[in-house]
Formats: sequence, C-alpha cells, structure tokens
Amino acid sequence: MASAAAAEQVPVSTSAGIPVKDQIKASKLPDGPSFTDFLSSSSSETLSVEEALELRETAADAQNITETPAQKRRKSHIRLPSWLKTDIPVGNDFNRIKKDLRGLGLHTVCEEAKCPNIGECWGGGEDKTATATIMLMGDECTRGCRFCSVKTNRAPKPLDPNEPEHTAEAIARWGVDYIVLTSVDRDDLPDSGADHFARTVELIKSKAPNILVECLTGDFRGMLKDVERVAKSGLDVYAHNVETVENLTKYVRDRRATFRQSLSVLEHAKKSRPELITKTSMMLGLGETDEEVLQAMKDLRSVDVDVVTFGQYMRPTKKHMKVSEYVHPDKFNYWADVAKGLGFKYVASGPLVRSSYKAGEFYIRNVLRPQKAAGLRLES
Repeated sequence: MASAAAAEQVPVSTSAGIPVKDQIKASKLPDGPSFTDFLSSSSSETLSVEEALELRETAADAQNITETPAQKRRKSHIRLPSWLKTDIPVGNDFNRIKKDLRGLGLHTVCEEAKCPNIGECWGGGEDKTATATIMLMGDECTRGCRFCSVKTNRAPKPLDPNEPEHTAEAIARWGVDYIVLTSVDRDDLPDSGADHFARTVELIKSKAPNILVECLTGDFRGMLKDVERVAKSGLDVYAHNVETVENLTKYVRDRRATFRQSLSVLEHAKKSRPELITKTSMMLGLGETDEEVLQAMKDLRSVDVDVVTFGQYMRPTKKHMKVSEYVHPDKFNYWADVAKGLGFKYVASGPLVRSSYKAGEFYIRNVLRPQKAAGLRLES
C-alpha cells in the first residue's frame, strides 16, 4: 500500500525522453471536440504528446494575415489526443440491448450523452455483466452546472406517478445484470424526488431481486432525511458525484451545490446503511492542482467513501466552460495508484472513464466475490 507521502509525489519517469510532467501539460482550449472526434481513425498517422495538445497554426497565423470570424472558427478546431479516441461500438450484446431499449421505451444516459464507453458497458467485459444508466424524473433540471448539457428549467413538468412502476417492469423484462438509476435535480419538489427514486428501486427489487441497482443521486439540497430514504430503499450502491475539487466547485457546479454538502450526502448514506457501497466521481482537466485533487481524495476517505472514478472533462458545447487541459493517461494512472494507497476499495481512472464505467463488473469482482469467499471461509 502506498504511503501518503509517496502519494503526493508527481511521477517523473520519462517516455521517449519527455518527462511525464511535461507530457501532461496542455494548451488552453477555446472549443470543445465534436462526437466524431472520438472515433478512431484507420490512418497510421500518430501524434506526439506535444503535437496532440497544440492548437493548429497555419502560415496565415504566423504572418498575422487578417481573417474573417468564420475562417478563424474553422481553424480553431482542435485535434484530440489519440488517447481520447475510441472505436464505434459493436457486438451482439450491444445490438441486443439497443434493440431492447426501443421496445421497452427506456432512455439511457449512455446514448443521450454519447458516452464513449457505451460499447464496453453494454457489451460486458470478462464478467459479461452488461451495465446501463437510466434517467428518471424527466429531462429538465432545476440547476445549471457549467459542465452539463442537460436542459434547465425552474419549473419542470410534474413527475409521472407511473414512472417507477413502468421503469421497474421494463428493467425486469430487459434482463440486464446491473442497472444505474440517475436523475436530473428537482429542487422544485418538497423531497427533491427522493421518494420517487426510492419507490423505483423498491419495485425493481420486488420484480427482479437478482438485478443489482446503483443510484446516482443529486444532493437533495442537503436534506439528510431524503438521502436516508434512498439509502434504505434496497439499492446496492449509493453514488453521488462531487464532480471537482472544493476550490473549483463554485465555478463548475450550480451555486446551490457545495463540496461539503456533497460530502455530507455520502457520509449520511453510509451511516444509514454501513454495509452500503458509496461512490463518487471527479472530472480532471478543469484547472485543478495536484494538491487539490489529493486533498479531495483525503476528504472523501474521511467519510468512508468506497469507490472513486476519474475522467477527462469534455466540453459539451461552446456555451459551457472551457477545458483547461487534456490530462495524459500517465497522470490518470498516477491518481489511481494514489487513490488505492489512500484505501479506496476500487478506482477507475482514465481519460474516457465516466461515473458508471463498468459499474456492474466492479461490483461483482470487488464486492460480491470477496463476500462469497468470506462466507465460505466462515462455513468451513
């Protein structure tokens, strides 16, 4: 297990003579990538780390030739680093799940957010555990975080009282192993939608007890009784994302969300059910410092959070906050080692990792199997 002192050291190994610290530096990025930039090219052309992180410069730029705004916009497009490209999702399991979704009338965050890991999660890995994330309570959020492209509305449509039953029935017939339920923030509701969330879990468990359920919730405005309502609904994993380091929270998240309030949510979920797995996620590339990331992890461990994931922030549209840097994969590996040294039960860390990345596989490999092995040892 790595010591805390070792955890604070930034790696200095080199690749092709380039220090890792230099590799992870990035230029300021004026525009975000398009979805097509995530698709791997069949071309053999490769970029060095420095080239991948540079803005394109043409002869006209060097000669200070006056250009029209349209010309500048076309040339400001950035070539993504190779590590942020992925293959088009294919496979029997992926195609089956996509077809089933249409018939069941379910909508996944995986598709709507164009998640780059959709093929891996839906197709299942070595455990063949398909994971999908379902959105509850509509598609309009009462908050306006600066990294998120979900529509905002101070007065969203009323909840569909039949949604918990319909969702549970559809998921039970779907036949997946692991489901993640998430939602928009609903500050317009007295309980922020906690009971709606909890009833959906209870109905899923009553119809299909073997399905593992993770809930990725908002902060319920810090109302701990609402956190407890969801925590005691029968779910297997309670997830709530801090999103970024404490110092950047006021710039990244809606003003009603605070880092300390998120910590209190995760802490109370664990206190409500000590055996419950708690989980959070952070984006990198927002301008955070190494010291701030390390402190955030220590704060999370202080409230006994079990799982943390790290992924690259990607700007959804030009209206959202800019990317500060494209973090090199070596740095993600470094933070994974630091997190494990601090005592997290599981860490997923990589440029394309998202909050629910292979969530089902994690649960089976790192929670259910060890529990089963412990039970067998007790019986013998």
